Amino acid sequence: MSGQVPRSLTLKSNSLSICIAKEIADIEPVGAIGIDRNLDNVTTADSEGSTLRHDLGRATEVKARCRETKSHFRRSDVRIRRVVYEKYGAIQRYRVGWILHNVSASIVRRAKEKRFGIVTENIRGIRRLYRKGNGQGTNYRARLNSWSFYELQRQIEYKARWEGIPVAYVAARGTSVNCSKCGSRTTTYPNGRRTLHCSKCDISVDRDVNAARNILAKGRGVRFTPDGPPEGRKR
Repeated sequence: MSGQVPRSLTLKSNSLSICIAKEIADIEPVGAIGIDRNLDNVTTADSEGSTLRHDLGRATEVKARCRETKSHFRRSDVRIRRVVYEKYGAIQRYRVGWILHNVSASIVRRAKEKRFGIVTENIRGIRRLYRKGNGQGTNYRARLNSWSFYELQRQIEYKARWEGIPVAYVAARGTSVNCSKCGSRTTTYPNGRRTLHCSKCDISVDRDVNAARNILAKGRGVRFTPDGPPEGRKR
């Protein structure tokens, strides 16, 4: 393999892993892609004004199914319980890992085609938000704590660096609730939809799209024109 050097080899009973390194110069980006990661989707916004949503609903479903199956196991034998938990843990990692691989590969592929850098949230310490005693239900905490925050981040970062694409991290504070046009505090529509309204700009915008745009703005100093006036407003 031209330009690639094997670094290490790991042999297990059922697998073989080879670590490969290569020298590559970082590209000089002409724009960027902002990434907002959620439980059921990953939303991106780029410097060209395009937005894209990647569905992670299947990954959430796989984790919920494995979690439910393990919760029904009542055997007191610790050894058998460990075997069962390891089995379903492996099933979950394989299926969810494949879904995350497809999403991360798609994002990095677009960044490479457009010569864009990647901007994402610094999610260090996010687990503290879902600890017991925070007023959230057991099922809700289980869903959030089982989500692969770091795995998706890891996949995006190593694939981007392999292609010479720079990755930047920004603070998550305010990205979900501040208007991506003027920076003012938004409000959520009372009917429960994930749509935000900015009274200063008098516009509405999808919450995930708004967050992705704010993340991009923090990384590249770019502001966007939201999708238009709120529903029901006369044009």
